[in-house]
Amino acid sequence: MRIGLLTDGGYPYATGQSRLWCDRLVRGLPQHDFDVYALSRSAHQEDQGWMELPRHVQRVRTAPLWAPEDDGRTYGRRERRLFAAHFASLAAAVCSDGDPEAFAEGLYGLAGLARERGGLYAALRSELAVRTLESACRAPGARRAVHTAAVPDYLAFTDEIERALRPLSLDWYGDDSLGAADLCHAASGGTAALPGLLAKRFFGVPLLVTEYGVQLRAHYLAAYGTPVAAPVRALLAAFHGCLASEVYRQASVITPGNTHARRWQERCGADPARLRTVYPGMDAERFTAVGEGDDSGDPNTLVWVGRIEPAKDLIALLHAFAKVREEEPGARLRILGAPVTGPESGAYLAHCKALAAQLFPDEAADAHAVGDNPVSFEEIGGPEAPDLADAYAAGAVIVLSSVVEGFPISLVEAMLCGRATVSTDVGAVVEVIGGTGLVVPPRNPRALADACLALLRDPERRERLGAAARARALELFTVEQNIAAFRGIYLELISHSPVHRDSDAVDGDGEPVPFATPAEAHVPGHWTGGRSRPRWADAASITTAAAPGGPDV
Repeated sequence: MRIGLLTDGGYPYATGQSRLWCDRLVRGLPQHDFDVYALSRSAHQEDQGWMELPRHVQRVRTAPLWAPEDDGRTYGRRERRLFAAHFASLAAAVCSDGDPEAFAEGLYGLAGLARERGGLYAALRSELAVRTLESACRAPGARRAVHTAAVPDYLAFTDEIERALRPLSLDWYGDDSLGAADLCHAASGGTAALPGLLAKRFFGVPLLVTEYGVQLRAHYLAAYGTPVAAPVRALLAAFHGCLASEVYRQASVITPGNTHARRWQERCGADPARLRTVYPGMDAERFTAVGEGDDSGDPNTLVWVGRIEPAKDLIALLHAFAKVREEEPGARLRILGAPVTGPESGAYLAHCKALAAQLFPDEAADAHAVGDNPVSFEEIGGPEAPDLADAYAAGAVIVLSSVVEGFPISLVEAMLCGRATVSTDVGAVVEVIGGTGLVVPPRNPRALADACLALLRDPERRERLGAAARARALELFTVEQNIAAFRGIYLELISHSPVHRDSDAVDGDGEPVPFATPAEAHVPGHWTGGRSRPRWADAASITTAAAPGGPDV
């Protein structure tokens, strides 16, 4: 089977989201051939290069979403009329009630125009596009939020959607590219799934969409607090909502990574009958030594592991730990984070360190000792925690204090390490924990402190919860479970769809002969010796039993 794997800002690049699970998926299914179609998000990502690819990745096609992609083509009068009609349908859906039929008519109309004539880059940034958008914003029935849009807002919106719709203009839609795929698998929704929509539209290739983080939700979170005018924010939210609905309408199967993501998809119109929850696969082997070892960690230490950013709410954690110290003066808190990147994360880390110094002045046992702070900020990879497993092994209780989470990967890693956990009730936390840890409301330092104290004071309970957590993680969240699920989904989808194979055998009317190519011709694997398959698999060298005078088989 030939799989077209569609990614956005991830695999096969060495940096970015989804690269690890995509790599595990591809390596776990060596019986299939993979073609990777990747959208890159920055020049830095491209400069970092690719991951090492297995040999059954046959082809990699890439396209940037961060740089201008003008093909130099402009439209004549006829093409401008077609563009205006298609873009008007799309804009009307975005500006009004999100009519899915109008959005689809506009989207696929633009795709067909780009495929035949090119020039979509210039058209979407033209005065014609601005006037068409203005008419849609001021039409009767348009949303109130877009009525006040002005020319700068139209320009900002068309600039954004030109990038989002750039996959429509790529040269990926031919018989030798996505048209040759048996199945398209989008590693996320949104822009990454656009090539899959067109492959289904032009060639009938079935589409599978996996979302471990719902793209529409990610867009809402990214837009929050950004310096964007209100009409532009409303237009972009409506556009991404329409795109998500179309992706869910056209996908043969949608695989959310958890129930939290599934609820978002259902609200956006996904058919529940097409939804299959497939949990992300984690590499359990790297945590085996800690999870099955006898060392249960320092019984007085709380550990937090993750990326240091405002959504993790370390401020609430520090205030909670202050209450823990009031009742357990010997308690310590180790905050182990990935290396900080970006000014926002750096500023947040500095703020957290300043708060820790204020809440916990350095303490000394006597006048001759050096003061020590019970809160430490460390980087994973440092001398105290050279490996991720070492970070979880450092304490007896792992704490997650987030106010926003999708699928809490750090929580699963703690479970694989056999550690008792205290978590806030956000995202898919309750679904992941399943009763093997303590869960408290977010932004509640008192509740967080009480849960931490309960586990610090009860080693037997910690041991029971840790063992139960590891057993649950091994059952639900391993790479093997993930690969087995997708193996079954691939076979199910292809069993309901025609395989795209060329055959020279035709009947008297010029129609292809069913089963003219024997099953042996598609034996998985790579044949050597100068031939792509053995001679006995050639259709021309086999005489079927149904042929007059043919041999008995």
